Amino acid sequence: MSSRFRNVRSASLALLIASFLFAPGVLRGDNQLLGEVQFFGHGKVERIAGVWVDGQYVGYLKELGGSKKVLLMPGEHEIVVRHSGYKDASQKVLVEPGSKQVLNIVLEPDPQAQYPGITAEVKMSVKPRRSAVFIDERFVGHVDEFDGANQGLLLAPGKHRVKISLPGYQTFESDITLLANQKFELKTELFKGSIMEAGPLIKGNTSASVER
Repeated sequence: MSSRFRNVRSASLALLIASFLFAPGVLRGDNQLLGEVQFFGHGKVERIAGVWVDGQYVGYLKELGGSKKVLLMPGEHEIVVRHSGYKDASQKVLVEPGSKQVLNIVLEPDPQAQYPGITAEVKMSVKPRRSAVFIDERFVGHVDEFDGANQGLLLAPGKHRVKISLPGYQTFESDITLLANQKFELKTELFKGSIMEAGPLIKGNTSASVER
């Protein structure tokens, strides 16, 4: 498969996800060309796990249902479901025109997952709350897991790269440096924009306080 064909397929996938997942009103009647993939999570962790299709993040499992559909071009696609502290669940699916298939997702704990003994806490006040959070290029969960009472992302002290992403919005990225026992608050709002854009990153506001 040529790199040009892969780029066209990737672009088509991104556009389909953007159109049908976040603007379901454009879908009229039965679609005989695309195939639909649905997800069923067996537990709480699975339902909040992130979903990737052919390397493109599309959302977390619980929101990929009802009027928010994942419609794919016919052919073979790789589906990966992941959450911090668990092994990736990866499988390839063959999509047929006009078909619908349900993937049952079960995540297994990762015995090699490591957790720091000394931590700093990061609270997030970010819109949209369903946005995915990546720390040092590793998916760790979604904003609404880290924005409530008794909720926070625990990280080792030091420098970290934070990326917050959601299809249909421009990505936020920022470097933060944490101290031991520090309480850090990150505030920003993602701006709507094409997921195909390669424009400048949108910087947000951050604030921090040290627990005494």
